[in-house]
Amino acid sequence: MTLTLQSAAALLSEHDLLREIITPDRWTDFASTIPDSDVPFAHITYDSKQIKPRTLMCCKGNFKAEYLAGGDEAGMAAYVAEHDYSDVTHAPGLIVDDATKALSLLSQAFYDYPERELKLIGVTGTKGKTTTSYFTHAIINAMSGNKCALFSSVDNCVDGVHYVESDLTTPESLDAARMMREAVDNGMRYLVMEVSSQAYKVNRVYGLTFDAAAFLNISPDHISPIEHPSFEDYLYCKRQIVRNTRALVLGVPGDYTDLVAEDATIAHVPVTTFSIDEAVADVTAQPVDDTHTTFAFTEGQPLGELSLAIEGDFNYANACAALALAQIVGIDIHDPRALASMAHVRISGRMEESTDPHSNTVAIVDYAHNYASVNALLDFVTRKYGARHPRITLLTGSAGDKALDRRREIVEAAQDRVQRFVFTTEDTNEEDPMAIAEEMLGDVTNPDVDASIIIDRPTAVEDIVAEARDHDGFDVLLLIGKGDERWIKMHNKHVPYEGDSAIIRRLFS
Repeated sequence: MTLTLQSAAALLSEHDLLREIITPDRWTDFASTIPDSDVPFAHITYDSKQIKPRTLMCCKGNFKAEYLAGGDEAGMAAYVAEHDYSDVTHAPGLIVDDATKALSLLSQAFYDYPERELKLIGVTGTKGKTTTSYFTHAIINAMSGNKCALFSSVDNCVDGVHYVESDLTTPESLDAARMMREAVDNGMRYLVMEVSSQAYKVNRVYGLTFDAAAFLNISPDHISPIEHPSFEDYLYCKRQIVRNTRALVLGVPGDYTDLVAEDATIAHVPVTTFSIDEAVADVTAQPVDDTHTTFAFTEGQPLGELSLAIEGDFNYANACAALALAQIVGIDIHDPRALASMAHVRISGRMEESTDPHSNTVAIVDYAHNYASVNALLDFVTRKYGARHPRITLLTGSAGDKALDRRREIVEAAQDRVQRFVFTTEDTNEEDPMAIAEEMLGDVTNPDVDASIIIDRPTAVEDIVAEARDHDGFDVLLLIGKGDERWIKMHNKHVPYEGDSAIIRRLFS
């Protein structure tokens, strides 16, 4: 499809989004009456700095009229907005009820609907999205000859082989459509993508229907004035994936599982369940022995045994979800290659475990950043190392300007299970990192826990390693929140950072 003013107006009208078309001298419902309305747009953007000749400019979010200054001279052919900007531009404006929905629909059309040429697989949940996405990607790649693309919070891959660091869990709709087109042009037949609650909140996946989607789990997260005002809103946004998929993979047992299953019933979406050690689930994994290092997988009949490179029982549950998703889109998961493909999957900064050659110390770098993920991480430490009575140190911060509940909940999840907290800088953005650290320090109510603040994150990592080396005993260091990210977000910019994983590798060399 070649996108023109006429076809854009027709598409927006079809979805009941178009109010009217405004030019400096007239308002109309008929795009065909506007000069050059049948001339294709050459470019589409939501960044006014990227306007080129024949650009369709999408004005979304906290957009200001002055952003369009110079747009006519740069070649803006039309704009899409919730407000009339004819005072600052001569270009026709497609005035809509919701600019984010309009952007998603127009992006898909501009790139000729690449999602229709892909098997789309979506993964949502409070924890486990990234790991499940990587497992699913590995299975499909192994069985399709590297024909699977990936959009994740860690990396994007549009050719099945090469990975580029991503900025968002779910890309902005325009960026997603562009990358999908690139993936299709590269010969990809499948796409696995993480789907965040914000993706539905701000319509990044509006208009997309997944061939298979996983709802892994749910617990309170991302609740703040700029994200979700309540847990109800957070859960509601997560649940939107159910009505926008052709088949659902659902983790059981779990909080609000019955509600999600009811959503599927209403939407006539078939459900496949997965679980660890839950006999009623469709895809299961059960520990082979007490060490929980090898699990036996079953789907109607045994699939085989597997030991993952990423430890933790919850990751075997993620592997079950990945197998179910792959099967729904046509992959033969009974082929031994399907199960084996997950054995060596590693994700930088996800359950990345290292042993110090200079002391009796283990460090685990993980992206855990909320109550559920911190609790699961500590469960893993207890199961694996509890018999050795470790001294556990948790190095953590919390994000600024959002998910304010995380700060208290991280402390609550850990304060009766660790011996030391070190609060430090995370992606504080516009907030003062010291203020966040002091808030978290104030949430520590267990008098037996040593808690301190070391704002400079590299110094904090070096300090806990040095203290462990001086300690006469076994230490487990948990560095959470940043994973392998090589930046810290401050004042809306990515400030270079060595990375928790890189610091540990340097110190443990």
